[in-house]
Amino acid sequence: MSTHRTLLGHPLTPELLAILLVYFVQGIVGLSQLAVGFFLKDEIGLGPAAVAAMTGISTLPWTLKPLLGLMSDGVPLFGYRRRSYLVLAGVLGSASWITLATVVQTYGTAIAAIGLGSLSIAMSDVIIDALIVERARNESTSEVGTLQSLAWGTVALGGVMAAYAGGLLLQRLGPRWVFAITSTFPLIVAFVAGFIGESPVHQVLTGNIMRNQLTQLWQAMTQRVIWMPMVFILLWQSTPNAETAFFFFTTNDLGFQPEFLGRVQLVVSLAALLGVWIFQRFLKAVDFRTIFLWSAILSTGLGLSTLVLVTHTNRLLGINDQWFNLGDRLILAVMGKIALMPIMVLATQLCPTGVEATLFALMMAVLNLGHLISHELGAVLTQVLGVTEQNFEHLGLLVLITSLSTLLPLPWLGWLPRSDLDSEIQRQRSSPSTATDV
Repeated sequence: MSTHRTLLGHPLTPELLAILLVYFVQGIVGLSQLAVGFFLKDEIGLGPAAVAAMTGISTLPWTLKPLLGLMSDGVPLFGYRRRSYLVLAGVLGSASWITLATVVQTYGTAIAAIGLGSLSIAMSDVIIDALIVERARNESTSEVGTLQSLAWGTVALGGVMAAYAGGLLLQRLGPRWVFAITSTFPLIVAFVAGFIGESPVHQVLTGNIMRNQLTQLWQAMTQRVIWMPMVFILLWQSTPNAETAFFFFTTNDLGFQPEFLGRVQLVVSLAALLGVWIFQRFLKAVDFRTIFLWSAILSTGLGLSTLVLVTHTNRLLGINDQWFNLGDRLILAVMGKIALMPIMVLATQLCPTGVEATLFALMMAVLNLGHLISHELGAVLTQVLGVTEQNFEHLGLLVLITSLSTLLPLPWLGWLPRSDLDSEIQRQRSSPSTATDV
């Protein structure tokens, strides 16, 4: 009788634990999420539009993930393609949070430090996603999606642990102390790198091999089964959002304190875990288009419900501001995670052997480019509508526009493959016309 422990059917090896710890760190660094918002608002003195624009800029390193993936796939660092980059990511991440905790005083230095922290997480994410892609190839049909569910569930678990603590620590210690505490977690990434099973590479890959990888990447990208879903993902993520303006509204108008906002983050993190479980238990075999259609429709309706809070109508209905906000955020978080999980499964299954890190990173870069565009469009709308740290007269219109914009990508829903991915991928990859058929 075997005594080996398993997790969702996968052997619980030191390497799997190391991989999950890296994902856990991605969640636990959310400890600083509220601190960053209050730091930019109160200590740097930025308004809603400026914070929204800066939030978008801080995601820029995530759009460089294909380059990071290409480097990892083709340029070993100190003899390793994965381990060394994890160590570097951990060191950079720790340095960025220490800098925020000590010397950052201006808008420019804040962008630099936050960007460095973002680069650290993006780098570790590229490496760990590549490892997941490589190992997911061995999953049976019944196990498809379980590694992705483990990964995202672990991120959400880290977020749960960080959520309430982040708000509580922020209220009691202030943002710089929260940054100092956060700086310790990226060092875990550097430490667990040694547990990744990888043989050393004794030479830097040649230019011919790099060109071969780029050729493989181009051949993959010219297949409709790959580029059409990527374009849809970009459209889906690029619609403007009002998150930053709403953050200023909840703190400056409704008077929500960091400790309560930490509770909100806790609810959101738990809801993300619930969303992962719902997808894994009930929806992983459901047609992708069906999931996106209904999640878009429901998310739009729930987004419009925010107008009730913005206009204070909830008070007329006898509903407390805090309770209304908690319920609204919970349901939106569940829907958001359910909509995101199919993208992760799809991206994993589309990656060809040899350029796993690069192509998966490219797909995730498209996702993050959408985030960047979303924040920048939100910043423009916030500025145009005159929403400031004290003037929320047109916040309702901003919420209305951003909520309805969620429906805009639906005409291109047919660009997503259906749930029978294996047959569709094989059919399109084997067809000689797919390289040019647009």
